[in-house]
Amino acid sequence: MALTDAEILLLERLLHEREVDLLYSQLTTINDKTNPNYKLLYESINDQQWGFIDGKPSLVSGYSGAALEGSSRSGKTWSGVDIIIYLATIKHKKEGCTVNIYRETYNEFKTTVYEDFKRRLDDFNLPNPFHNAREVPSFRIGKTTVNLLGDGKHGGGCDYAFFNEAMMIRNEIFDQVEMRCRKFWWMDYNPSFTDHWVFDKVLHRSDVAFLRSTFLNNPHISPTELNKILSYEPWLSGSYEVTVDGVYYNGLPVTEKNQPPSHPKNVKQGTANEFMWKVYGLGLRGAMQGVIFDNVVWIDEFPDHIGYIGVNDFGFTSDPNSFNKFVETEDIIYVEPLIYEPLETADVLSAGIEAHEFDKEATIVCDSSDKRVSEKNGTVQMVSDMVELGWNAIKVSKNKSVTYWILSMKKKKICIVKNHLHKKIKKEVENYKWMEINGILINQPIDKYNHFWDSVRYGHMAWNQSYEVESTRN
Repeated sequence: MALTDAEILLLERLLHEREVDLLYSQLTTINDKTNPNYKLLYESINDQQWGFIDGKPSLVSGYSGAALEGSSRSGKTWSGVDIIIYLATIKHKKEGCTVNIYRETYNEFKTTVYEDFKRRLDDFNLPNPFHNAREVPSFRIGKTTVNLLGDGKHGGGCDYAFFNEAMMIRNEIFDQVEMRCRKFWWMDYNPSFTDHWVFDKVLHRSDVAFLRSTFLNNPHISPTELNKILSYEPWLSGSYEVTVDGVYYNGLPVTEKNQPPSHPKNVKQGTANEFMWKVYGLGLRGAMQGVIFDNVVWIDEFPDHIGYIGVNDFGFTSDPNSFNKFVETEDIIYVEPLIYEPLETADVLSAGIEAHEFDKEATIVCDSSDKRVSEKNGTVQMVSDMVELGWNAIKVSKNKSVTYWILSMKKKKICIVKNHLHKKIKKEVENYKWMEINGILINQPIDKYNHFWDSVRYGHMAWNQSYEVESTRN
């Protein structure tokens, strides 16, 4: 006997209600099918033990926050949305709570979090303001208020705080919010930076839970999303090992010379991308997208068959003074880092150079912009003082734009000696990048991570301009 239209509608409603009930039960049932990001948040929140210290409510044991690091589509943000629904509909259903969500700008919510809430509120059969309203700066789930904050706004006090894509949020915003967060905070991010306040000031804390995940941890990833991420893999699957420290082949880190076999399909199709695979596929911390000098090779020794010069970018207090040995050929730029630390006076710089047995007859090409003039520590004064101390120091002639000379340098392979300054120089190599406006890279470098690179640029400028520079052979 065929079902009537009314019976079909009733059956569909009952099936939908069963699906919704199942979703709610999954919010409190943690098992091997639970996304590990959600599991970490759920357990961290519920394992907190509160008591009184000096008469004030305080966290006695457990985590005060959590950091979710990982690849694209690993379920980090989705888990954050689900934990908010759990807080609003189960844990704080009777009294409600306040949840603040933060991004670098408010408009960025519309491309990510808007869509996630739009889908997930429907899944849980909850009132959904994201279908009709163009702007949703705040909304309610039962008695809970959820605020979406961007553009540097830290808002007022909250019970819970969620920093979405924390790599783009300033440290001072995090600090302001954490002071006003009463119960628990968490952040998620793709590790597209190698140097960041999150790594230095958050992940080392004993009261912060941490998890690294990949797209393979997300059972809800669509076939299209899965295939897109897999298309980035540059190497043959199974031929290399992935650890928290990076990618290894034959027991050694993957480098230009130590490469696993290429992925036959992805390389042929032109979709293989080492950066995209490391960051968005494997969830590893990789060089920033848009890095300016991607043609760097680390070498063991400076060539001893070519005459060299010195290159110097002054740094007085907080900025480092970068002094390096430099030589250039038709195809290659060679650099050996010798000094990378703030130096207040010319005599201290002179002593440092002498300690490296640098030849006094070789030209030292220096910065010519006099940014600091007090106490006779300006760059022009420093060059003059270096000359009085017997060095062949000259000011670089800046007759063309910074971008012009950067693009000129990019035409050559840049070989840097890997020595005691490797970690400091590597930070600049991985983080000196083009400016980005609304997701679009422009031909203008950021004014950061550039002390070493500025000094190298001065050497390239001097080497390729009309006036003569004296070099000496090793």
